[in-house]
Amino acid sequence: MKPELFQILAISLGLGLLVGLQRQHEKSELAGIRTFPLITLFGTLSALLANEFGGWVIAAALLSMAGLVVMGNVMKSKEPPFSPGLTTEAAALLMFTVGAYLVLGETTVAVAVGATTAVLLHLKDTLHRFVARIGGKDLKAIMQFVVISLVILPILPNDTYGPYDVLNPHNIWLMVVLIVGISLLGYFAYKIFGQKAGTVLGGILGGLISSTATTVSYARRTKNADSSTSLAALVIFIASVVSVVRIIIEVSVVATETVPVVVPPLAALFLLMLLLAGGMYFFKGSGHDKMPEQGNPAQLKTALVFGLIYAVVILATAFAKDYFGSKGLYIVAVISGLTDVDAITLSTSRLMRIGNVELQNGWRVILVAALSNLLFKGVLVAVLGDRKVFFKVATLFGIVLAGGLAILWLWPNDPKFFSDLF
Repeated sequence: MKPELFQILAISLGLGLLVGLQRQHEKSELAGIRTFPLITLFGTLSALLANEFGGWVIAAALLSMAGLVVMGNVMKSKEPPFSPGLTTEAAALLMFTVGAYLVLGETTVAVAVGATTAVLLHLKDTLHRFVARIGGKDLKAIMQFVVISLVILPILPNDTYGPYDVLNPHNIWLMVVLIVGISLLGYFAYKIFGQKAGTVLGGILGGLISSTATTVSYARRTKNADSSTSLAALVIFIASVVSVVRIIIEVSVVATETVPVVVPPLAALFLLMLLLAGGMYFFKGSGHDKMPEQGNPAQLKTALVFGLIYAVVILATAFAKDYFGSKGLYIVAVISGLTDVDAITLSTSRLMRIGNVELQNGWRVILVAALSNLLFKGVLVAVLGDRKVFFKVATLFGIVLAGGLAILWLWPNDPKFFSDLF
């Protein structure tokens, strides 16, 4: 007798109990805490028999399972009120296949599918509320992201073109998908929490969607005498803190192997900004702010514009490096960071990954772009906002700029420096 056989049966029983517990809690009439473990064990034993007698055993067992589900529904229909929902029926058939896959496939995959099934069943009310809050504009955002990520991306050629042989349509659009995905995540978080999102959450969501757009929105609102300049300044600053987190995420995704060298100085800037944000939150006083209405970040036009900006930044980076060396990259970083720090972050990360830019130069280029973007947002607040909010934002941004410059000049070039300290 193989010990792993009992392990498979135990996992099958456990997954069935997990889903059955949830169905029993929801008072399902078709299957509950006892039936679902029997279903998964039935699938597991059918797969074990199939190893001996052939795949027809699983096919016959699945047909039998489907027949039992149909019979159960026929019996339910004779006892009004009858609910024609198919959730439990679908879960029963799925858990049968999960039980079979425990034998025929990867245990980890089967466990993940079984656990996910239980979670999906448990989140019924939450998912229904989320769908109820989705309007036509939100559904359009989802469909546009599907077009961007699953329709356009697969058909783009994965070859390089143009000057310096650096323009790869597939890679460029992959970066578009990454940025739009991050922004869309923040957008739907906003849809869940709505305009009731507090000051801190408003800044976090604003930074995920667009820190520049958040800066413009809140700066304009301070022209209204009823709007709190302290709260607006805090939201603007928190959005900028989150934009640094976005940079770290982008580097980690695009150039994972560079993280030990590139992320620490960026994390140091983030910690400085986090401390400032914490201090400002402590002294902001009472009151809450509402988030302004957020636009759809998955518009095809927006994606095309970012893709174009990213392609231009890639070309400019290659040109600057060829003609001016590493110093030319900083010029591109300053100019690109004024409008879109994501593009220069992604392009520099790519160059570091393929070895065209040294890591010590790469993180400095990204940091320069982040500081340039911070300076640009400060100018926006000065032009669009109240004097009081500008003074508060300028003070915070000034400290961050000074800290960023100190990191640029004083950060050790030896990546082993910190490991040697401990």
